[in-house]
This record gives sequence, structure tokens and C-alpha cells, in this order.
Amino acid sequence: MPELTLPSAAKEFERDLIRFAQELVRIKSLSGSEGELAKRIEAEMIKLGYDEVFIDSIGNVVGRVGDAGAGVNKSVMFDSHMDTVDVREREEWIEPPFSGNIVDGKLYGRGSSDMKCALASSVYAAAIAKKLGYGKGKTVYVTCTVNEEDCDGENLKSLFKEKNLRPDYFVTCEPSCNEIVLGHNGKAQVLIKTKGVSAHGSRPQDGVNAVYKMADIISRVEKLNEKLSRSDGKKGTVALTYIACETVSYNAVPSECSIYLDRRLLAGETTEDVRAEMDGLVAGADASWEIGTIRGTSWTGVDIEYQPIHEAWRIGEGHELTRACLAAYEEVFGKKHGPYHTWAFGTNAVTPVGAGIPTIGFGPGNDRLAHMADEHCLVGDMIAACQFYASLIRLI
Repeated sequence: MPELTLPSAAKEFERDLIRFAQELVRIKSLSGSEGELAKRIEAEMIKLGYDEVFIDSIGNVVGRVGDAGAGVNKSVMFDSHMDTVDVREREEWIEPPFSGNIVDGKLYGRGSSDMKCALASSVYAAAIAKKLGYGKGKTVYVTCTVNEEDCDGENLKSLFKEKNLRPDYFVTCEPSCNEIVLGHNGKAQVLIKTKGVSAHGSRPQDGVNAVYKMADIISRVEKLNEKLSRSDGKKGTVALTYIACETVSYNAVPSECSIYLDRRLLAGETTEDVRAEMDGLVAGADASWEIGTIRGTSWTGVDIEYQPIHEAWRIGEGHELTRACLAAYEEVFGKKHGPYHTWAFGTNAVTPVGAGIPTIGFGPGNDRLAHMADEHCLVGDMIAACQFYASLIRLI
């Protein structure tokens, strides 16, 4: 009997991996409504012979392969979120958005790139690693997490606390076109409010228009972004992404106006920098600002509160986790890795990074297709990512 190798083991699982990814795309799983998908993933992990599978209180699916307890040398966690954004442009899709159809080697559907194909790859990678004996003396966790689209990392905070988990290494499987990602930008989401005095629209002089108060602040936001853009690429961006007012009727002066800002931070920028900028935006104005707290509820009924303010992070090119990823990349792709990437968006990685856990990114799919019509993932990239994850388990 020929010796079982990573390519041959991956080939043995390939058909089931593809089928599983198609099934995941066919199950609609908006944030807070991932229950059906969670139970499907749980069943697949059990079928694949995971050593432990459970769903935690917030609704994350967690599978363990390999040894646990005393004598374990290293532990690694591969994380993918289960939730997706909704589809509002069905008529623009080449293939139906929840079909999971494969056309010309591309698996189509909402969440295919962000990030159900990566999730499927990680689930099968751990099973392949177990079959090949890569998990001896190691613990491999595969996490499939909830409510990421709105609340980065709160899912893992809950899991780590509830189960007293702290992996030695963390891999976020967000889409990267199968390139190693060393970090991502930070972000701060800020709510600014102005107060006014309501009055009838026929006598605006009797009131104070909160929208007019906000107009000057909006101008300051635009100027701040222009200033950031002139900083030789060393600064991030700020964008006004939402505006609203409160008024008792269309015939009344608004008594309150609010705007929501999305501030992206590059490496070297701090949350204190952001706080100083926000103080500057409201200086001298009758206005206030606060972090734009986001609240949600998981599919299990757990309330989630998220404070969206994080600094950028980046793992070193010489870190042992980076070196292991490079070796896995060369083994699977047969070539040296090119320039490293940095994601502009946020991920669940903010939680392990905040806990001091070495963290890196790698996943099939293209992040530019996330949340867009005709979202898809190359099937070949999904299969290769599965092999990469399995190889990394051996090499850590």
C-alpha cells in the first residue's frame, strides 16, 4: 500500500470538502441567525471523527483534534465566522446567491468568499491532520464563530472566558487569495451628537436646529480626512458613514442630530490619537462624542455589546508562526511566498492579538468580493488552503 501523504489524503477528502462548502453556502446565516449552520458544522465535525465538538453558550461551534491536557507541546486555533451580510441585489447575480453552484471552477454564493469556503477548508484540514498523525502532542481547535460582521472578536472573548481557552497560535482564515497576511488596520467607530430645541417649522427662530449645528462638524470631518490623506501614507482615513436627526414631525425643527464616523488606523496610530481627533472635531461646538457601541443578540439568545475601537496589529516577519506559515506555503504551492499583505478591514483577530497570542491570517477567497454581487471562491484555492492548514499543523 502506498504511503499516505498530504496530497493523497487531501485528494481522498476533496469531494466531501467541496460538497460541504456548497451546503454551507446554501444555508442562510445572517448575524444572529446562524443556528442551522452551526448544527450542520457540528454534525460534520462529529462525522469526521473530531476528538471533541461542542457549541458554547454564545453559539460558536468548536472542534478539537489532537491531544489535550498534560504533555501537549503547542496549540493552534483556526477561526472562521459563520455569519454573512444579507443579499439585496439578487437580480444582479450570475448564479442565485444561495445556490452554492460551481461554474468554471468558481463556487458562487453569499459567504463563499467571506468566509464559508475557508471555514470548510479548516474543518477538513484538522481531519486530514488527524488522519496523518499531525496532531500528536498538539491541540488543534477549529472555531466557527457568530456575529462577526458587526462585533469583531466578541465571540472569541466569550469563548476564551467560558472555556478558559488560550491557544499558543491563532490563524484567522479570512479571505486573502491564499496569501499570508501579517496584520490588519485598526478602527474606531464614533458617534457624534448635537442637541437643539424643537420649534414649529413656520417659526424656526423659536428653536435651535441641531442639523445646522452638525454642519460645521461635518466640514471638520472632511478636513480631517484630507489632512490624514496628505500624511505620506502614514495615516488612516475617516469617513462619515451615517447621519440622522430627531424631529417630532416634518414641520418641526430637529431637536437632535447624530453622525457615525468610521476611522481606520494604520500601524503607529493609537486610540489616544483618535480620542484627541474627536475632541478636536467637537471643540467649541455644542456637541459630544462617544464610541459607537454596537449591540446584538446571538442565535442562542446571548446579548452582545461591542466597543469598536482597536489599534492596528502586525506579526513580525521573523516570528516562528510566520516562519512555519512560509514553510507550509512552500510545501503546498511549490514556490516561495511573495510580498506580504495587510488587511484594511477588521477581523476576530483583535481578541487574540489583544490577549498577546501570536496571530496571522491566511484564507481562500478574495476579500474584494465580500458583500458584493457574484461573490465566489475558486474551488482550487479552497482545496489548496485546506492543505496549507494541515501542513501548518504539522510544522508548528
